[in-house]
Amino acid sequence: MKKKPLVGILMGSDNDYDIMVETGRALKQFDIPFEMIVSSAHRTPERTTTFVRQAKTNGIKVLIAGAGAAAHLAGAIAAETTLPVVAVPIDATAMRGLDALLAMVQMPAGIPVATMAIGKAGARNAGIFAAQIIATSDETLALKLEAYKQEMVAGVIKKADALQQRLKDDGLD
Repeated sequence: MKKKPLVGILMGSDNDYDIMVETGRALKQFDIPFEMIVSSAHRTPERTTTFVRQAKTNGIKVLIAGAGAAAHLAGAIAAETTLPVVAVPIDATAMRGLDALLAMVQMPAGIPVATMAIGKAGARNAGIFAAQIIATSDETLALKLEAYKQEMVAGVIKKADALQQRLKDDGLD
């Protein structure tokens, strides 16, 4: 039986999939079940509102919204729920995602939206951030996150050691 999703991922267009799939990959890495849908704040406002209003009842703990251009999706979601909302700006216009980033970080007081970096790195970080939020009440997940951080440390040290060896091999030490 499939586990109930803990994270809801919404994207304003299926064109955003290549970016938002990184969020899904990050969540999968930590065994966090998620649901991913296309729902536009402008083109399908009722669909978006219905999904968001039912999210908490359906067991969702965090909502993640990826959108480009005017990027109202995260704000529209945050206006409808008390769940944490994480925004991922997408490079969808000639402004290369800056328009989406600015729209997402300019939320009025009382409607918070945590905003990540533009693009794939932001999408991946959104998944990790959602994991960190959920881990505040899940010790097993907290331990997985700690192990992940230690793997990153080990990876950097390994690369640093390889660089020093390369410098030595090239007579540059």
